[in-house]
Amino acid sequence: MTKLLLVDDDTSLADTVSRYLTQTDHYVVECAHTGEDALALMLTYDYDVIVLDWGLPEMSGLDVLNQYRDRAGKARILMLTAKSELSNKEKGFNAGADDYLTKPFTVKELALRIKALLRRPTEIVSDQLAIADIVLNSKTFQVTKSGVTVELTRKEFALLELFMRYPNQVFSQDAILDRLWKSEADTSADAIKVWIKRLRTKIDNDDTKLIKNVHGVGYKLEPPGR
Repeated sequence: MTKLLLVDDDTSLADTVSRYLTQTDHYVVECAHTGEDALALMLTYDYDVIVLDWGLPEMSGLDVLNQYRDRAGKARILMLTAKSELSNKEKGFNAGADDYLTKPFTVKELALRIKALLRRPTEIVSDQLAIADIVLNSKTFQVTKSGVTVELTRKEFALLELFMRYPNQVFSQDAILDRLWKSEADTSADAIKVWIKRLRTKIDNDDTKLIKNVHGVGYKLEPPGR
């Protein structure tokens, strides 16, 4: 599931945008309201897109962007700003911004620009994944097993998509939490076990167990025959 960081000191605007992106596009959206908090999150967690306001107090969005790129941060960054002059846009792009949206803006335009950035991955990402008799479509949020639709919750779907995109890769409980939950979410490692158990009851057969425990490390999806 796509995870975004929205950085803006206007908490009302951030709440409005976050709610729209969560409800309309089903993203996991995390918010920060200062440059210091934003940079700490950006250097700790993985985000698919970061929406970064230029005019932050104390530490500007441009300073955040410079420090993030200097530390090899690779997430796509869309700058929000009231600065419409070409020279300011040039500064943003030279610092490593991927797109630039001038305030005031409509939330729908922001959503379209985020989708455009997500279509520019470093590798081709398919909407449809298939392993064994499980087929997952990330665009339609549909999962089938042997052609029959499987009803999953959003978190179950996100877990399955993560495992299917990276078969045989082991994910620790902390890595799963970092990827699929907001950092301030009150979710424990025990909760991950519960979600894994629920997902297994929906996708496993008696003779085929796709999600495997790696003792002392975490979980992985192992395609049959491996």
